[in-house]
Amino acid sequence: MSLPVTESQLQNLLGEVPFTRNFGFRVHSLGDGECALAVPYQPDFERPGGIVSGQVFMAAADAAMWLAIMTRLGLEENAVTVELKTNFLGAARREDILCSAKILKQGNRLIYGVAECLNGKSKLLAHHTIT
Repeated sequence: MSLPVTESQLQNLLGEVPFTRNFGFRVHSLGDGECALAVPYQPDFERPGGIVSGQVFMAAADAAMWLAIMTRLGLEENAVTVELKTNFLGAARREDILCSAKILKQGNRLIYGVAECLNGKSKLLAHHTIT
């Protein structure tokens, strides 16, 4: 099945948009209604105590879902997040993260999905429910 966007288009978008540019997100993989982002570790991500701040997980989940939606609706779609619920299940310390988003249900006005953030050892760090 052909997607309405390419990996390079989505990677360019991540680099052009101010709210994603500074995170350094990289498109890891794409599929129909799915997108995974590599989140390279940056010292600026650390909060006191040396762990990666939760806002990094949430931004990665939101961006991954945004791009997953584009795999269905194309680049011109202006979808916005209505609700984001995050459960933090583990900490990342000076390590890259992989955040994978998947559409669960696509309605006429709302799209429901989930995203998961994992470390390099495939340990689940955060689970996000996104509308």
